[in-house]
Amino acid sequence: MSSVLEIESAVKQLSRADLHAFRDWFLGFDAAEWDRQFEEDVNAGCLDALADEALKDLREGRCKEL
Repeated sequence: MSSVLEIESAVKQLSRADLHAFRDWFLGFDAAEWDRQFEEDVNAGCLDALADEALKDLREGRCKEL
């Protein structure tokens, strides 16, 4: 299986039980990948400007309490 079309075709052929198992596995896989990318971005400083802006807004009273 080397292409998205092949994967899509294989997924469409899964039984309900196998589709459920695949969905559970994929959700975990996708969440772990998102976490890995987020940590990589944090470590690379990609979010520093956003954090600085949020802290500035907090210091200057532009944040609402929920």
